[in-house]
Amino acid sequence: MRKKELFEYVIRYFEKAIPIAETELEYTNPFDLIVAVILSAQCTDKRVNQITPDLLKRFPTPQKMAEAEPAEVFDYIRSCSYPNNKSKHLVGMARKLIELFEGEVPSDVDDLQKLPGVGRKTANVIASVVYNKPTLAVDTHVFRVAARIGLSTNAKTPLATELQLMKYIPEELVPKAHHWLILHGRYVCIARKPKCEKCGLTEVCKYYAQQNKAKINTV
Repeated sequence: MRKKELFEYVIRYFEKAIPIAETELEYTNPFDLIVAVILSAQCTDKRVNQITPDLLKRFPTPQKMAEAEPAEVFDYIRSCSYPNNKSKHLVGMARKLIELFEGEVPSDVDDLQKLPGVGRKTANVIASVVYNKPTLAVDTHVFRVAARIGLSTNAKTPLATELQLMKYIPEELVPKAHHWLILHGRYVCIARKPKCEKCGLTEVCKYYAQQNKAKINTV
């Protein structure tokens, strides 16, 4: 199967299997989401959703968070991974938002990356989820799933994966495709023991074919 045909097959499957695909992070405005995405680095969305209500009640705006010291923010996020760094990032992000963008979360990926704690992945999430831009964030789930299925080939970095995926995914589907791959990686194609028996992509999945071949060779 050619790469274009593989992408078309996978997209058709996800359109039926996951018709509603959106972030599992809870938010009400762009500032809420950028806070949540910064916290989500190497931390589960479930944990982040437990942390953000009290945090954002205390610091509901960039202005309020910019007035805080990292130590105060730390008290609200201590159960998150890397709370020391993230508390500094959040305060720095809020201050930079005010300094550069009058407190408004920008839609441009390059502008977003001017904020502390915001790399390309986070910037792509914000641009996609909030502003519906055709940007595709490659986290560990997307990186793994794309490689296993065969959507990416010999991609050594998240950026390489992103570029390969963007070549074949129709622009209007990019925001949704990001969530398709994340949700598939989170609940089916999990890292240590993928649930291939529950997956509808085994017919075209490179990983599944390799595993079956290995089993045959050991018999």
